[in-house]
Amino acid sequence: MLSQDELKLQVAQAAVAYIRPLLHADAVIGVGTGSTADLFIDQLAAIKGEFLATVASSERSASRLAEHGIMVLDLNQVETMPVYVDGADEINAKLQMIKGGGGALTREKIVASVAERFVCIADESKVVDALGAFTLPIEVLPMALNSVSRKMQALGGEVKLRSGFTTDNGNPIIDVSGFSVTDARELESQINQIPGVVTCGFFALSPATVALIATQEGVKQLEA
Repeated sequence: MLSQDELKLQVAQAAVAYIRPLLHADAVIGVGTGSTADLFIDQLAAIKGEFLATVASSERSASRLAEHGIMVLDLNQVETMPVYVDGADEINAKLQMIKGGGGALTREKIVASVAERFVCIADESKVVDALGAFTLPIEVLPMALNSVSRKMQALGGEVKLRSGFTTDNGNPIIDVSGFSVTDARELESQINQIPGVVTCGFFALSPATVALIATQEGVKQLEA
């Protein structure tokens, strides 16, 4: 029986194999944040001569990439990327996700939006029938913390401030639980329209292009 860490390593290796045909000398790769993304970065180092640079979705990932001698560019220097690779806290059959357990959800959405395809890498424990068991992170502007929290309570959510944490953008995160998610796209749109919300952790309006899921029987490739 493979441990969760072994499954994460397995899917990180599979992700490198998946993206290699997409790479060329001038290619820039978008790289996400989290424990599975960390392992992907470590595996990416072995082929760093096959692409130009990366764009990182967090300071944490940027530091890890730099430690491997991989160039990290500011997104403003990049017009397009062939691929963005990142993990998920939950993913469903439509490849819609909840992300942001590590707090990098806003930058993850921004970097992913520039890539031609989003490759989600996860182990089988992250695959769900319906989103919502994992708490939904929402990055908010500091002055709107209470007003956004009240709005989320009105939508039926239970709100908890992520204590002692600020994002790389300098903002707090509230984690919201208790949702019954029947339409993640609609709920994502509704939450993002609340004044003071920077972004929420639903990745439903722009889901993954493909998911590589590590299982005890090997890595499975899912497409919506």
